[in-house]
This record gives sequence, structure tokens and C-alpha cells, in this order.
Amino acid sequence: MAFPEIPQPHWLQAHKQENRGPVLLVVLSVITLQFLIPKSLAIPHHKVFCFVEALMLVLIVLIAPKKLGLPHVPQRTLTLVLNAFMMLSNTSSAILLVEKIVDGSITSPAKLLWSGFSIWLSNIVIFSLWYWDFDRGGPAQRAGAKDAIPDFLFPQMTDPGYAEPGWYPRYPDYLYVSVTNASAFSPTDAMPLTRWAKLLMSIQSITSLILVGLVVARAVNILR
Repeated sequence: MAFPEIPQPHWLQAHKQENRGPVLLVVLSVITLQFLIPKSLAIPHHKVFCFVEALMLVLIVLIAPKKLGLPHVPQRTLTLVLNAFMMLSNTSSAILLVEKIVDGSITSPAKLLWSGFSIWLSNIVIFSLWYWDFDRGGPAQRAGAKDAIPDFLFPQMTDPGYAEPGWYPRYPDYLYVSVTNASAFSPTDAMPLTRWAKLLMSIQSITSLILVGLVVARAVNILR
């Protein structure tokens, strides 16, 4: 007796690759924030570092302008390297900021709040890119429905009634996950399922908690 085929979930079906314009825009925003960070909170030669990041961003588009929606090993490798560069720069700035908060060398509330917000915002974008780049093998793998095991469980995956026709997770969904995780210090939208996703979200929450707590406390102390 033949059994009827069970249709695949809507989010697991192959689909056209999403527009990467928003991703390129937020990466450019992070590079700009890192370029404007005060020199005392930046890694040595940070402007050269930002130039290298911008160059990699240009190369990502140029090496395969017609394959942004297809698996492309050089492009994906360069994308991961760029995100690692941005994370290294932002983490260094966060460490320097914490050191200066602890030793009391920052006396300007405006400089403190701007630097803290800049690093915190960059942290949100960088982690959102990690989530977007690794969930089910990345955007190209998701578009081709190559991996059926999700790393993040979005509400639309649990009940098709919550999803519009043809829904699948796009970059703004991962950005929202990163925003809520950095502000609520816990997942509020998508639940992490795999160990790497839980680890990354834990690191982001702890980093954000330390950063926000110290910046706010120091700012209040200065204003007093």
C-alpha cells in the first residue's frame, strides 16, 4: 500500500535567494562605526583595518556579482573572514572600553555613551551576520533546501498559520534575533536548537550585559 507523500514544510522548500542589499548595508554601517570610534578605544592603525574591511566588502560583490544567490566558495570564505575581522576589531574596542571604565579614565559622558552605543550596535550586527551565515549552512544552502535541520526555530516554522505564503527566514529575521538577545539577554523570538547557536547567543548576551551595565553605571556616576 502506497502512502501519500508528506509535503515539506513551507520554510524548507527551495526558494529564490534573498536580496543581499540589506546585508551589505549593515556591514558598511559597522565599518563606518569602527572608523569613527575614538582612537583611544581602537586597535592600532584601525583606519587601515577599516579600509581592508571595506576592500573585502567590495571584493565580495565583484568576484561574483551574478552569484550572490548561489553557492560560491570564494565569496562565502571572504564573507566569513570579513565578519571575523569586524568581530576582532569590535571585541578589542569593547575590551579597551571596559578597561577605561574600570580605571576611570573616561570622564566625558557623551564620549562614553557614544562609544558604548557604537560598540553595542556593531555587536548586534556582527552576531546577526553569524546567525544568518551559519543557520542551516548559510543563505545559499537554505535557498537550495540542502539542510533540513534548523539551528534556529522561528515561530513561523511551528505553525504555517503564522507565516505568509512563501515565508522563509531572511536577514532581517536574524537581525531581530540579535537585537532581542542583546537587549533582553535571552532569546525572545527564535529559539536556538544547536549547540553552536546556543554558544553564540550566550557569548552575545554576556558581552552585552557587561557592556551595557558598565557603561550605564559609569555614565550615571559621572553625571553625579
